[in-house]
Amino acid sequence: MSRNSSIASDSHNNEDVIVTPFAQILASLRNVRKNYIAITGIPANSNRQSPRMPNLSSSKPATSSMDEPLQKLASDTLEELDWCMEQLETMQTHRSVSDMATSKFKRMLRRELTSSSEASKSGNQVSEYLFQTFLDKEREIDIPIQHNRENAVSPTHNTQKNINHQKNIKRGNDMSKIKGIQKLKHHDSVLEEDLPKYGILVTKQEQLDKEMENVEKWSFDIFKVNELTNCRPLTVVTYNLLQERGLLKTFQIPGKTLVTYLMTLEDHYKKNIKYHNQVHAADVVQSINYLLRAPALENVFTDLEILAAIFGGAIHDVDHPGLNNQFLVATSSELAIMYNDESVLENHSLAVAFKLIQCENCNIFETLTTKQFQTLRKISIDMVLATDMSKHMSLLADLKTMVETKKVAGSGVLLLDNYTDRIQVLKNVIHCADLGNPAKVLSTYRKWTDQIMEEFFTQGDLEREKKMDISPMMDRHNASVEKTQVGFIDYIVHPLWETWADLVYPDAQNILDNLEENRDWYQSQIPNSPPSQELATTAESSEKFQFDLLLDEDKGDVGDENVDAFELQITEDDLVLSDTDSVATLVKGESSNSPFTTNDTPLTIESKLTIPRL
Repeated sequence: MSRNSSIASDSHNNEDVIVTPFAQILASLRNVRKNYIAITGIPANSNRQSPRMPNLSSSKPATSSMDEPLQKLASDTLEELDWCMEQLETMQTHRSVSDMATSKFKRMLRRELTSSSEASKSGNQVSEYLFQTFLDKEREIDIPIQHNRENAVSPTHNTQKNINHQKNIKRGNDMSKIKGIQKLKHHDSVLEEDLPKYGILVTKQEQLDKEMENVEKWSFDIFKVNELTNCRPLTVVTYNLLQERGLLKTFQIPGKTLVTYLMTLEDHYKKNIKYHNQVHAADVVQSINYLLRAPALENVFTDLEILAAIFGGAIHDVDHPGLNNQFLVATSSELAIMYNDESVLENHSLAVAFKLIQCENCNIFETLTTKQFQTLRKISIDMVLATDMSKHMSLLADLKTMVETKKVAGSGVLLLDNYTDRIQVLKNVIHCADLGNPAKVLSTYRKWTDQIMEEFFTQGDLEREKKMDISPMMDRHNASVEKTQVGFIDYIVHPLWETWADLVYPDAQNILDNLEENRDWYQSQIPNSPPSQELATTAESSEKFQFDLLLDEDKGDVGDENVDAFELQITEDDLVLSDTDSVATLVKGESSNSPFTTNDTPLTIESKLTIPRL
């Protein structure tokens, strides 16, 4: 009987057939096991016996004619087969292979983050940030039980109802409108017959030419291009890459229309946002193009898929407010309400980007067939939604499963013969590009870090102003930037890029090298001991004592002029002795009358503390 149709069940009548693929695999493996035991005569593992599995221990042993090594091999093979079947039988059949890999990765990351958070307060803050940002948690729903309905107060009083009703009438008329669309006109400023090399006029053409020579390299300096294009890097980079790939000619996209749309799109990125602005969008576009150039992906994707990927990178953060999804949901923002708390920013960017196509002379896909446009739109939507960082573990699990399956199959060829596999790689392309900053050269990485942290701090300031709990790593007064970057690389970025490197091996080694060097640099910047200010804020129970410090220079009698006031702070981990000029940390653990040492110099805590002047 064909496995493509059905398999007869051993445990039921022959009329009962198994038609679902997963159950067919199990039935087939049971037949393989039964036949293997019958052929080899290897005793069946008693732990594997069940009503579904007939006991074959009474079968005539065939191992007597086997050499001892062959008997061991046969026994080991049966154990391996039993293990595979046990794993398959205990799987939850309603979950996909990807879901199971995602769950496993989440459990592993939780263990790592829990261990890290127990080390220190800053470690706990980093763990909380990574957990909240990169794990797609199921929301807990608290359903209150109302015991006395008669005495219960209505959530909205009549007076409040009337006030809100008037507001809602006005607001309701705007709910169907996509927020953030501006009335801009660039079509009159772009002349088709006189279109410049990069789509727009620039004053420093030679310098820009020199920078754009590196647009196909990972070390491309997007900050320099932003400067040379008068804050038009997205238009210049996207236009140039589409031109170089011949996609304008392939899909007959008018250059004037493309430039008009790109300038309109770029104007909808908020210039006052520190990180999620047009420079970041241009950087992601350039990184996507670089990743798609990998020899392992050569001739894998169609021109339409490449166009959709570059377009997805260009639009993925348009009209970003500089606040994350968690904040928008927590404050019940209009965007969160409109998109039902699901990938709020990503859905909004997609809506804005496709709405802009309807602006005058902005329909860059006008020449596409209906089927082509539907395909491009679906790819773009799937890719942009994949930039929601809470989907990170799912994306990583999908990619890891693909890579390991390729290894197990022993095939060095990447076969992507269906949409699910192809979009899986494309989603990871944009996700890697979006998390590409830590893998760029250190000088570029540090600029990105400064900008994202300032955006974080701005949100933290707003949360403080609104009396909200300040999100992890967004409190400018106690965030540990260096530890954040090390944890970010260790737990999020490196596993992703390492898996990508396996997929396109050996084409991403330079990226992994940058990542390792940058990680080591930030690790070297972590202070050996916490600053005294952090200790003061984290140890509420710390005690402070005032001491006179006797600075002994010549071992002779010391006058009053050599006595300075110092402050000694006792915390759980350290004793911190500080004045306006220096900080000395003493090892805690001895009694107050015992000597302490710093720099091999004995110190004695008494009413006066003697220490050589440095």
